[in-house]
Amino acid sequence: MRAALIVSLGLLTAAPQARLAVTHTARAIQPGEVVLMTIDAPAAPRDVAVRAFERDWPVYRDAEGAWHALVGIDLDAKPGTYDVKIAAAGDHATEPLTVARRVFPTRQLTVNPDLVNPPPEMMARVESEAQHLHEIWDHPAPQRLWASAFVRPVPDEANSAFGTRSIYNGQPRSPHTGADFLSPAGRPVKAPNAGRIVLAAALYFTGNTVIIDHGLGLFSLLAHLSEIDVTTGDMVAAGDIVGKVGATGRVTGPHLHWAVRLNNARVDPLSLLYVLGAAPRGGGPGEAPSLSDTLLVREPRTPHD
Repeated sequence: MRAALIVSLGLLTAAPQARLAVTHTARAIQPGEVVLMTIDAPAAPRDVAVRAFERDWPVYRDAEGAWHALVGIDLDAKPGTYDVKIAAAGDHATEPLTVARRVFPTRQLTVNPDLVNPPPEMMARVESEAQHLHEIWDHPAPQRLWASAFVRPVPDEANSAFGTRSIYNGQPRSPHTGADFLSPAGRPVKAPNAGRIVLAAALYFTGNTVIIDHGLGLFSLLAHLSEIDVTTGDMVAAGDIVGKVGATGRVTGPHLHWAVRLNNARVDPLSLLYVLGAAPRGGGPGEAPSLSDTLLVREPRTPHD
């Protein structure tokens, strides 16, 4: 009887336990890239936690029951190995991400001097708008509002590299935090995915601007529009028209500027398309951004913001 009990307890102890299985998908592991974490774990979604780069990342479940987290490698992330820590139902796993060095090009642009150094009478507006944007990034919808694949807002090629260091009228300024599309004035601009319009207004630097809250810390900013066709509070679906391409704000010609914020990380919209939509044109699976030496562009051939 005692021997049978020992055997029985041994079998119970040896029973296999479900473990976390974690994989990741990305165009590259570099500053400005989006990493899609996929988590296989025996827990309810509310019990799954993901932490990386000293911040927590929202987790969601897709239609097939798989759990995911979008992790953004900020534009200013330093090269090195970072741990993505996952916890679910008392189980833990670590997925290392080795962030490679990325060299960004530099461009020199000539624009209206007031758009480089706003006149004193405009400073209150500039500061108010900056504060308003911070409030938007810090208060995303807690639920996922997107459902389908992300789509390009315009059919044109992106002609300006994310992260480019800009020199306006000889003065260094903040890096370029979006992708520019050389689209003709008046071309309809589509919502990259479903979400709520949280800003539809003219801003000093970005001109006529629309911001879409896709939920879970993910935002799209569409700038320099000639027209805005939505209002704050509207719900949009992927592909809905939100405005038209223009040349408002700090620009040298008509184009669309698309920027993405992910949990306050500044990431390349084309990397978001890679993991949750179509890969950028001209780039096959696994293509990484260029690691070539810094390029100094003295006379831009195409309009930029």
